[in-house]
Amino acid sequence: MDQKSIRNFCIIAHIDHGKSTLADRLIELTGTLRKDKIIQQVMDSMDLERERGITIKAKAVRLGYHSGAGELFRLNLIDTPGHVDFSYEVSRTLVACEGAVLVIDATQGIQAQTLANIYIAMEHNLEVIPVINKIDLPGSEPEHVMKEIETVLGYKSSEVLLISAKTGQGVSELIEAIVNRVPPPAGRSDLPLRALIFDSHYDDYKGVIAYIRVVDGVMETGAKLRLMGQGTHLEVLELGYFAPGPTPEDRLEAGEVGYIATGLKSVKECRVGDTITLASGGARQPLIGYELPKPMVFAGIYPTQADEYADLREAIEKLNLNDASLTFEPESSPILGQGFRCGFLGLLHLDIVVERLEREFGLSLVVTVPGVKFMVTKTNGERLAVTSPVDFPEPTEIQKTEEPWVGISIITPSGFIGALMDVMQEYEGAYKHTEYLGQITVMGEESQRVRLEYEMPLRSMLTTFYDSLKSRSRGYASLDHEFLGYREARLVKLDVMVNELKVDAFSRIIPPEKAHDTGKSVVSKLKEVIPRQLFKVPIQAAVGSRIVAREDISARRKDVLAKCYGGDITRKRKLLEKQKEGKKKMKMIGRVEVPKEAFLEIMKLG
Repeated sequence: MDQKSIRNFCIIAHIDHGKSTLADRLIELTGTLRKDKIIQQVMDSMDLERERGITIKAKAVRLGYHSGAGELFRLNLIDTPGHVDFSYEVSRTLVACEGAVLVIDATQGIQAQTLANIYIAMEHNLEVIPVINKIDLPGSEPEHVMKEIETVLGYKSSEVLLISAKTGQGVSELIEAIVNRVPPPAGRSDLPLRALIFDSHYDDYKGVIAYIRVVDGVMETGAKLRLMGQGTHLEVLELGYFAPGPTPEDRLEAGEVGYIATGLKSVKECRVGDTITLASGGARQPLIGYELPKPMVFAGIYPTQADEYADLREAIEKLNLNDASLTFEPESSPILGQGFRCGFLGLLHLDIVVERLEREFGLSLVVTVPGVKFMVTKTNGERLAVTSPVDFPEPTEIQKTEEPWVGISIITPSGFIGALMDVMQEYEGAYKHTEYLGQITVMGEESQRVRLEYEMPLRSMLTTFYDSLKSRSRGYASLDHEFLGYREARLVKLDVMVNELKVDAFSRIIPPEKAHDTGKSVVSKLKEVIPRQLFKVPIQAAVGSRIVAREDISARRKDVLAKCYGGDITRKRKLLEKQKEGKKKMKMIGRVEVPKEAFLEIMKLG
């Protein structure tokens, strides 16, 4: 097809503003699927995506559309994830498009990730079509949201479309706007092949399936190709496009979006953001700077039963075939046994990976307290990257410690500013800026919408920060964050000992001034959840050799005097002394089983 008739666009929005529902209506109204074949959220194929109402993986679909003038257009739609954990996928996806439909909820208005995504779209010079969705809902306020868009984003009201993705109202006008406002692709078919990988997944029979946008040149079945970023060589086993299922085709030309079956055995060999060219006589310059997605959050994953370790290894390896951003390496713990130290893009990514391991592979898992990567410079000049508290050096060996910081953007009604500023202070946030965005109705009252900007250590976000933010704002605040870099910090390792045995899974890196409070809350919680034994169990929190908090689980009493219904007092004393000696011996050889619930409760502690 002539490039002038091709439109490549994506849908970007904050979480739950209606991206996937709008994709359903576009598929239906363009006749790509019959109405009776369309299920809710066609492009969200994973059970987790449907249940949680979020998009985890980017998806692509080719739509055919006859305009009002009778001209045939080919629309390539890419549906992107909305959560900040997957912002790398979003940025790579936007490079594959010339236009973006920005969806804003008529009941919620502009949210934190709305701004984050539109800034990325503007950086890539995309034609943005703002739409206000959910205008059919009783609580919708399109007039207020329109004013917000004019004030904050600078679009005129004539450029903004009002739609309901659920009912289809206004979606036909949106398709016409895409055809008229999004420019056609500018690549040339006579140049050497250059195609961008914007997503990939693993297929048991065809190997890695790479989702591609051909920018220059032509790609054909059987072609010998090379990845410019990684140097991987491959052959095109199958070529095609999504409609929305995979549909084979002989060739893809400049400007088109589709997929290739590579035969590669892991998505690590075919990463998002890389440029494909011909193995011989290919292009010399890649399309964009290629970089690996960097894990930001680290946690230990262990099986609850030691004999399930092999099953866990196999499950993580299979999951990693589809998710190249998941990193893992073996580690062991005296209490938990053999497991893996895994790296994730964020807390949602961790949550999804653990749930998929438990659901899809039938495993029962224990997850340790999540942490971040610290850069430690030792007194001998050696520089270490520490992702596990176990590897944190002794205080006497440390010259300097650096930790990752993030920039936080919170959008909230003005009535919650005081409460949210208290939250940010509790979690070590450094205030930067306040910006007033416009009016909003909250619980029937007019209120100003405000954007608060802070900087804070990433480790402070990893436990109860998000829950505190939502509860103090009654769910009205939205959050976005971006990585700023590493900064020097004063940190110590807090160890937790159960029955004088160190439990690595409870260890954490914290500022020294928080050691007592954190240690007290951890040992108090463990006292509640660890069952009583036949001997007294001490639970201690320590920084180095200094104990900062302690609780004791008292022993379960056995009435050894029950059989002494009479007789001399010395007989009773003899039995009590014998019991005391037995408890001492039991404590020496006794092993305390820490239940799975204890690890879950400790993860919830701030």
